[in-house]
Amino acid sequence: MPDQKQPQKRLFICLMGLTCLLIVGVIYLLWWIPTTGLANIHPSLPRIAGVVFGALSLLALVGTLVLVLTSALGKDILFTRFLRGVVVKFLLPAIELIGRAFGISIDTIRQSFIAMNNSLVLSQRFKVKPDRILILLPHCLQLFECEIKVTGDINKCVRCGRCDIMGLAELAHKYSIDISVATGGTLARKVIIEKRPKLVLAVACERDLTSGIKDCYPLPVIGVLNDRPFGPCFNTKVDIGKIDESLQAVIG
Repeated sequence: MPDQKQPQKRLFICLMGLTCLLIVGVIYLLWWIPTTGLANIHPSLPRIAGVVFGALSLLALVGTLVLVLTSALGKDILFTRFLRGVVVKFLLPAIELIGRAFGISIDTIRQSFIAMNNSLVLSQRFKVKPDRILILLPHCLQLFECEIKVTGDINKCVRCGRCDIMGLAELAHKYSIDISVATGGTLARKVIIEKRPKLVLAVACERDLTSGIKDCYPLPVIGVLNDRPFGPCFNTKVDIGKIDESLQAVIG
């Protein structure tokens, strides 16, 4: 399999820092514009408003710093789970807009986001029993010409070795981990609801992994990007070694 360039989280960190500065600037404007009018109501109101907006700016800056340090040190420093939710639910759309304004492709931003998310999840260093982990795969990993469809039951795989499903099935068997193949986001969410895992290791493209991480929060999701030598959604591949490495980091 040809080497694929490893996604770098530093791009997302830079865009997140820039987004934080813009948010602080907006907070300052929200304080500065009505200050004159507030003074006419009561002389103390501009000072009170300044304290409130200053506190909001400080929270934004401290939150960004904590996320950067957590990602850099690989250690849960403070409120990592909550801050990950802020990034996933609120900052990501703004970061995508700012990145695109600088000419950065949406897939590149999402690759960096996935790497950042994985770093934050692994920084919590919790251990999960194998039977509470779910490996979630896209159906495009299976050879398109294969007549035996493994969607819903990967044990149907006859282990012919023509696609990565065989290696993934053997990996799941090795660790006694549940593994499912889904045809789309709706089915993937249904599988997660039914199996109720404590951690999901998902393989997909940038778009599906990003939306899956957002939909599953606060459930921790480790994302592994698939390789697409023949284009999207057709005979895709994945580095099984990366999945094995991620599993070893979380299995307790």
